[in-house]
Amino acid sequence: MRAILLGFACGVWWLQQQARLPDVLAWLVCCALFAGAATLGVLRPRLCIASFAVAACVLGFAYAALRADVRLREQLPVAYEQRDIELTGFVRGLPERQKDGTRFLFEVETNGAGLRDFPRLVRLSWLSPDRTALHAGERWTLSARLKRAHANANFGLRDAEVSLLERGIRATGYVSTARAPQRLDPDATGPRLTIDRLRARARERIETVLGRAPHRGIIVALAVGAQDAVSDADWAVMRATGTSHLVAISGLHIGFVAGLAALIAGFVWKRVRWRGVPAPLIVAAPKVAALGAALFAACYAALAGFNVPAQRTLGMLLIVAIAFLCGRRPASSLVLLWALAFVLIADPWAVSSPGFWLSFCAVAAILHAIAAAGRFESRAQPDDHDDIDQWDRVDPSEVGQRPERAVRRRPFAIVARIGARVRRHIASGARVQYAVAIALAPLTVYWFSQIPLLGPIANAFAIPWISVLVTPATLAGLILPAPLDVPMLHVAHAALSVLCDLLARLADAVSSPLWYLPQPDAFALAAACVGVAWALAPRGWPLRFAAPLTWLPLVASAPHPPAHGAFRVTALDIGQGSALVVETARHTLLFDAGPGPESTHAGERIVVPYLRAAGVRALDALVISHSDSDHAGGAPAVLQSIAVRQLLASLAADDALWSGARARGAPVLRCAAGQRWTWDGVEFRMLWPEPGPLSGKPNHQSCVLKVTSAAGRAALFAADIEADVERTLIARDAAALRADVMIVPHHGSRTSSTEPFLDSVGPLAAIFQVGYRNRFHHPHPSVFARYGLREIALSRSDDDGAARIEIGPEIVLERFRQTHARYWMAR
Repeated sequence: MRAILLGFACGVWWLQQQARLPDVLAWLVCCALFAGAATLGVLRPRLCIASFAVAACVLGFAYAALRADVRLREQLPVAYEQRDIELTGFVRGLPERQKDGTRFLFEVETNGAGLRDFPRLVRLSWLSPDRTALHAGERWTLSARLKRAHANANFGLRDAEVSLLERGIRATGYVSTARAPQRLDPDATGPRLTIDRLRARARERIETVLGRAPHRGIIVALAVGAQDAVSDADWAVMRATGTSHLVAISGLHIGFVAGLAALIAGFVWKRVRWRGVPAPLIVAAPKVAALGAALFAACYAALAGFNVPAQRTLGMLLIVAIAFLCGRRPASSLVLLWALAFVLIADPWAVSSPGFWLSFCAVAAILHAIAAAGRFESRAQPDDHDDIDQWDRVDPSEVGQRPERAVRRRPFAIVARIGARVRRHIASGARVQYAVAIALAPLTVYWFSQIPLLGPIANAFAIPWISVLVTPATLAGLILPAPLDVPMLHVAHAALSVLCDLLARLADAVSSPLWYLPQPDAFALAAACVGVAWALAPRGWPLRFAAPLTWLPLVASAPHPPAHGAFRVTALDIGQGSALVVETARHTLLFDAGPGPESTHAGERIVVPYLRAAGVRALDALVISHSDSDHAGGAPAVLQSIAVRQLLASLAADDALWSGARARGAPVLRCAAGQRWTWDGVEFRMLWPEPGPLSGKPNHQSCVLKVTSAAGRAALFAADIEADVERTLIARDAAALRADVMIVPHHGSRTSSTEPFLDSVGPLAAIFQVGYRNRFHHPHPSVFARYGLREIALSRSDDDGAARIEIGPEIVLERFRQTHARYWMAR
């Protein structure tokens, strides 16, 4: 059975790696393979395990493909993007409150366009500052401008588009002003919306009671699973100490609540009598306790929004409860694998989520550690009893004498037993922490390019503190009616405040609480996983001390730099903006940092994580071309997160970036024409702006950088220059503009990329960094056609995602959405 369940999971995972869904031929192959494997398993008993595992793998692949085909049928036609469409439907889930409005899920019942396969679930933003408060289940008629589900696609970072697909969101947009939104009566009904209303009511009550308490957002997250209210300061402390998982309603919390519910249910049931007969004589108290634990866990998982860890824990609890009621006791590994299958049946896209892998691998490591410790203790038990019971032994010569001497030894025996139990519990907890830390380290590096060094220490006291104090008090505040809930919520927040203070002090005590590592390749990840299984093997396993050797590819992963004299340019997909990473053999330069908090937080969300995933520990130079927010907005996040050895920028003297860079020890210099330097045989030359005081609008002041390899191949970064600067550069030295690769000026605006400028540059490849369906309508159709008529290889970030160009003796252009294609892209 274990092989069958694992085979099903592998089939679901394999489908999510496909560039397209199966066609007719692929379906015929699947049917033949399934029938052949099933038949072979029946006819050849010796091969039944392998054959049934293969059949289950094909079944998982087919099931995930069918689910994907059904979900992808709902899509917004391209012709209806960014058009005002009247929608009638209701609010789903908990609306997320933002500074400039509210973001919420809207389930569409009817659409004004009359489209048949219109997306059923869309994500909308209501940007009006005087917006009406939205609540789950409210039915509205509103006008919205939508675009197809689309997300940034970058090397080394998770594809956020699959997250939208997993949640069923097939279009995104905002509430437009074409028609005033109107609330309708009656509100929508249903079990899901009832749960959402209960979650919203609990959130409002907590916010009313706690007011402006500093850690109110964590209490809300623990109560109803909404994390949008958690402050940035709390997130920073949690990440630094490796305790971010405690903010979510995880399997740990649900398991603890289920255990508490089992104790209460069993205690109450033992004292219940029906017609004079004790209730345990009708139904055994342990069975009632198991049923109560499962029911209460289901309620708490519903409050959490049924995230993947909650689904996993609930599935395991239900399996154990059903087995117990039926008089069965399944193995822990089988329970975990059944829960794995149930989660994937409910959500085949869960395999693309970090929470899925971290949750199941953590539980597998815990079960393995507990099983190994149990085997070891069973072998050592006689010796342990001998050590403990020696305090109770009585000398035979003392028989018939006064017993006080033997009795006086009894207190020592009790203390010894208590001490032994405490030692066993501490040793068991240490083994579990060790197992989880070792097991999750490779996955944490793969998904987040970091290892929290303080994680084992912080979790050793944070987990029991949250589980024993904060979570029960929070639940009591949810269950108790007003005003009895007020003191419990304040107790929960007080306990949480103590914990957060301790975690903050712990993080401040270490200069570098996070160990950043480049994202491992497939070999390094596989070797590390083998090392984990090796290190967690039972005692006596041969050469277990050599397991750390398998982790060397993970901790010493080479980022594969370009050869000497060559360089690599990565044009990140950050939406509407610019961010370019230039790598030579031993140096890295970042040209612009994308939008910041005023827009999409691309500097924090994309640029910094990409640099860490690429193994960039420090930037040798950060160039900010000009002050426009889509180029400079992400620079503060980069300065705060990555060491910068030099800042070159075309900014006003009073710009905050200058002081920010100086505060972090980075020398600053205004970029000007004539500056040049050489790294690893690659020449960097600044062509614009002219030395002297800055004048004109920011676009006119943009830095223009040319990078030339040892073989004479060049790339030109033109920032946001327009036609007047292009004419000046041509008149000054047209030959200096010659380049093989060009980042299109001003995102393809019609005010730039003039014909003489293109003729002077003569690029073989050009990159358009533009946002999907951006409000500026970049690139302009005439400009894009101008490049196409010259037979230039083109890449657009809105279509292709990030682009990577290797520039040496030859030029190699790689488009992310082509080399890492998945079936949900462009759907």
